[in-house]
Amino acid sequence: MKTRSDIAVEKFLAGYNCAQAVLYSFCDDLHFDKDTALRLASGFGAGMARKQGTCGAITGGIIVIGLKHGRGEGQDRTPTEETYRKVRELLWQFESKHGTSNCRTLLNGCDLNTPEGQRYFKENDLQNKTCKGCVKTVGETLENIL
Repeated sequence: MKTRSDIAVEKFLAGYNCAQAVLYSFCDDLHFDKDTALRLASGFGAGMARKQGTCGAITGGIIVIGLKHGRGEGQDRTPTEETYRKVRELLWQFESKHGTSNCRTLLNGCDLNTPEGQRYFKENDLQNKTCKGCVKTVGETLENIL
């Protein structure tokens, strides 16, 4: 049986961005529509629209945590505190393993906004060497903390 992290990696390697892949892999558990998930997370890839801030796998993970534990209409702040705790745990585990949560740093300064950077990304197989591992880490961490 495939784990959610396996599903996330497969979706990522099939061409979806890191945030989409992570969110998609938890849709069945969250009873959340997969097409809606893919649309919702589409702008978060590559550190948010290739701005290379926080890793897209992490932002996808934060959406998962919010859907599972987030504060809804008419609720007190208790769910917010639980959500923040789980997001901090996700960030801590990711940064402990990868050294940072910043996309550009993870990619050793590769600028995904330029043709040269995109070419460097492909020629150096950063999708498999870096991003795939980030997606896997977030999937595995979510499996443990949810």
